[in-house]
Amino acid sequence: MKFSVKAWSKGRARVGVVEFVDGSCPYPTEIEMETPALLLSTRKGLPFFIPPDLLSSLPFPHSHLLQCSPLHFLEGLSPKIMSNIGGLHQMLGLHKYAFAAVPRDSVVCLPECDGTNKTGASFETPCGRLLIKPLEYMKMINSMKPNLWVTLADEVPVWVSGKRNKTAVDRTIKWLDDCIKLSLTDGAIFGAIVGGSSVEERQRCTEEVTKRNVSGYWIGGFGLGESMDERPPLLNAVTDNLPEQKPRLICDLGFPEEVLQGIASGIDLFDSTYIYHLTIGGFALTFSKDRIVRDVSDSHSSDIGSDGTKINLKATAYRKDMSPIVDGCSCYTCQNHTKAYINHLLNVHEMLAQILLEMHVFSGNSSLSGWVGNFICVS
Repeated sequence: MKFSVKAWSKGRARVGVVEFVDGSCPYPTEIEMETPALLLSTRKGLPFFIPPDLLSSLPFPHSHLLQCSPLHFLEGLSPKIMSNIGGLHQMLGLHKYAFAAVPRDSVVCLPECDGTNKTGASFETPCGRLLIKPLEYMKMINSMKPNLWVTLADEVPVWVSGKRNKTAVDRTIKWLDDCIKLSLTDGAIFGAIVGGSSVEERQRCTEEVTKRNVSGYWIGGFGLGESMDERPPLLNAVTDNLPEQKPRLICDLGFPEEVLQGIASGIDLFDSTYIYHLTIGGFALTFSKDRIVRDVSDSHSSDIGSDGTKINLKATAYRKDMSPIVDGCSCYTCQNHTKAYINHLLNVHEMLAQILLEMHVFSGNSSLSGWVGNFICVS
């Protein structure tokens, strides 16, 4: 993996290019993506609703970087079998896609700090609460052969004590060293950075992780109780102490205003679990480029997620609406279907509704990243 910064804003926001080149398999992966960008969240390596044959309809190259959790495979194939198959690319037949493996997926595999101890991190999963040790985790990583992977972390919510927070940082640093030693894959290593609600602990964790030989950084512990106002100092405490020429990835900043907040702090890659929650609820994004540019230029704006940015297509108001979700949108859904058709699909509980909505919402969120990147370049 290669990364370079193309442009900076007047603050911390930046535009970069991340490149994945993997010639180790029979089908070499070559993907170049401009950041800030979204990772397409998946369940066992495939999008929650979009079938593999429609992946090509999503905007390139954003749709070619897939995020998956190794914990998804605990109830399926063993690491040995997956390794014998040749990893995720071979198993799923997605040879021209890149995979990012992150323990937490913010939908079905959530950190559970009360069950975490010095031997491993605890997660609430579809299989129940599980304790994942570094050795077990790395067996999964080595069998999956992802293009990039995140080390195991002890994530804690904002209300834990200072002592528990310090312990979380110490464990995360120790597990980072354990994961690096146990790694048998060529994938890029992203070192996990935690620290809860403490600026000092986040700075300490950042200083320790930057001493290790990693390709990038995963900033964890967000989306666990902190407010929008509390988040910028915590983000800045990390990004201000990171090397400029390495990418930063974060999870659970899903709302558009949260993504903008992360971009303003210098984050490059985001997960897209917000897309899943919108799709399940029958919502579609409707924000425009002009609105996004206004909000980027106004650092105090924080209402983008609640002011005309989405519509509920289950509502009877759209029963006879023969217009696309967004006029001028180039996504597959808007080019081929109307609000009335999707309203019908939702109200008869047809699974095609979620497929079309996920395609539109992902395209909209990808456009958001692109618009912001262009704005940074010209500002």
